[in-house]
Amino acid sequence: MARRSIFGRAAELEAAGQSFAVATVVAVRRPTSARPGSSGLVHPDGSIEGWVGGSCAQPVVVREALRALVDGQPRLLRLSKDAPAEGRRGDGIVELVMTCHSGGTLEIYVEPHLPAPVLWVAGTTPIAGALVELGSAAGWRVSIFDPIADPAAFPSAERVVVGSEIGATDPAANPAIVVATQGVWDEEALAAALARNAAYVGLVASPTRAAVVRAWLRDEGGLPDERLAALRAPAGLDLGAETAEEIALSILAELVQVRRGTAAFVASPGPATLAGEGPVQGIEPMVDDIVLLDPVCGMTVDRSHARHLAEHDGVVYAFCSIGCRTSFIREPTSYLAASVSSAD
Repeated sequence: MARRSIFGRAAELEAAGQSFAVATVVAVRRPTSARPGSSGLVHPDGSIEGWVGGSCAQPVVVREALRALVDGQPRLLRLSKDAPAEGRRGDGIVELVMTCHSGGTLEIYVEPHLPAPVLWVAGTTPIAGALVELGSAAGWRVSIFDPIADPAAFPSAERVVVGSEIGATDPAANPAIVVATQGVWDEEALAAALARNAAYVGLVASPTRAAVVRAWLRDEGGLPDERLAALRAPAGLDLGAETAEEIALSILAELVQVRRGTAAFVASPGPATLAGEGPVQGIEPMVDDIVLLDPVCGMTVDRSHARHLAEHDGVVYAFCSIGCRTSFIREPTSYLAASVSSAD
């Protein structure tokens, strides 16, 4: 493959968001068949386009290129029949003693090209906004998901999805997902996120709230324990963060650990199927005649944001969260009786 074709092909792969490594011969000491400037593209499946050496050197180059795609670090390979001298060692140089090639020396630079990491944020809260701003500045491709999202409010986002279709969007993608709805539709968003392939799933919540959400996902959502183990709740490193920007920074720091393979936890053990009859129901359509006072917690629900609804004896009630809705469905009469008593 001509060098100009290598560069053109690399540009195509970059535009398509594909991972690959470029291997370039930078120096030789004869006898060797390779020439400085010879290049090849190594794909994640181990295939190679182009040429960087003969049958002895190429498998080694492919092996090191695949390692580079895993750790994201470039390296300079030095292939020689002689063991390296101590004074010649250096950071980023991989010395390889090769006895099967022609006897010369090859130096090959391997550079990984990885697509920009993808971050999906559920919610329109200040923390969600801070995640969009800081994540975009750090090189992440950030999407916002929320039924009331205003695209104009998130100018740094690559995409604003006015809806809650986290599970159905881009099924082949492997995004990091952070749920920052702060109680509005935490459970639905997490159920969808944990049912798909995701590099990371985190919840912005207090430890107490996180425990409640975990219990709901297990008992009502039917999520198995191995999926719940992947949930980071509360999300982020414990930096003592207080402001929205500080919390977003702590979450991004944790995402860097996951991306670089230094996290002390399993970010995502793999996709799973929700138990029971199917996934948790998403946001329900609004109706005109609803009771806006949550009979479980007593909170007044904004009609324009009423998402969690349940009907009892011909009356539709709105709830501040899916947790309150679930409690009401189990024992509607007890909550309605309590509401009447407090009103009296």
